[in-house]
Amino acid sequence: MNLVLKLIAGIVAGMLIGLYAPDVLVQLTFTIQNLIGQLIKFTIPLIILFYIASGIASLPQGSGSLLGKTVGLAYGSTIIAGLLAFIVASNVLPGLTAGHLVEAVEGEKLKGFIDISITPLFDVMTALAIAFIFGIGISATNANSLRTTLNEAKDIIEMLLSKVIIPALPFYIAGVFAEMTVDGTVFSTLKTFGVVLVLALIMHWVWITVLYVVTGAATGKSPAKLLKNMMPAYFTALGTMSSAATIPVSLKANKSNNVSDGVANFTVPLCASIHLSGSTITIITCATAVMLMTPELSVPSIATMMGFILMLGVTMIAAPGAPGGAVMAALGLLASMLGFTDAALALMIALYLAQDSFGTACNVTGDGAIALWVDKFAGEEGLDVKEQANEINN
Repeated sequence: MNLVLKLIAGIVAGMLIGLYAPDVLVQLTFTIQNLIGQLIKFTIPLIILFYIASGIASLPQGSGSLLGKTVGLAYGSTIIAGLLAFIVASNVLPGLTAGHLVEAVEGEKLKGFIDISITPLFDVMTALAIAFIFGIGISATNANSLRTTLNEAKDIIEMLLSKVIIPALPFYIAGVFAEMTVDGTVFSTLKTFGVVLVLALIMHWVWITVLYVVTGAATGKSPAKLLKNMMPAYFTALGTMSSAATIPVSLKANKSNNVSDGVANFTVPLCASIHLSGSTITIITCATAVMLMTPELSVPSIATMMGFILMLGVTMIAAPGAPGGAVMAALGLLASMLGFTDAALALMIALYLAQDSFGTACNVTGDGAIALWVDKFAGEEGLDVKEQANEINN
């Protein structure tokens, strides 16, 4: 929540600088924005490489059907949530945001004092390919030294994110909003922000409701009671903005729903990393809004967007546990598959971070539905599957 307050402060500061500051301060703000933006672009392929490779390499061997069912349910939930979010956003947002957008003012624009370009070591798709090759290879050959190296590299990137990039985001956003203020588009953008955030929040709760109504019908349990038991995890996630930090509360909530200990202890930590339906809803909704707001971009067809959503579901595995980690992992795909410019990516960061806590809360609450399904499958297949969960946990 402290990050959200800093984000708001960055937006306000950027607007004040754009409105009242002398040109030299505006140019300094643009320079800082450029430096942080280049660092982000350089880091994105490294996030994808080390997080996805480490995640795949760390999957337990000999986990049989239990792991496959959990991953399949989590991925399916994420994909369906993203697809429904795009259908709703692409049909609703054009009407809600009509009249909110204006063209930038013409004339010579101010620029930063320096314009540095840091070329990434490889592009996003190359990072994904390397991650899968090494992740699967390490898991298959049990190459412990390479697994350790991957985990240590992931820790370095996570430190870079948590200690440098995430704290620097308010300054980056300040530069973006200073630029929009100078261009004359900031107030129309803020109006659109409010509409997008409300729509994303509504879709979070619709998706949670769908998950628990379907799950309740399949398990013979009351959806209302199941949701009530998950509320401590939901509100904890609102405060922590981290699925990983909410695991202890989420475990207790799932066991209150009569999920067996072995299944809960296996499913909840795993889903905290791979089931990000709420974050996907937010990213798709925000991306659709940014495409509507940016003259250089256009909303793609559902077929094109489906490809993006399928890749996004995979990339979400790379989402670090830090606040804003999901959107940081998604930036590369937004640029490579949807053609997002630097300014569009900056808008995505601002939009996403403004409601990151609600997306995380949706993720965590949805994990409870996945756990109930896995427990149901375990019961149908017999005690050996539950014992398998305990073996994986051990």
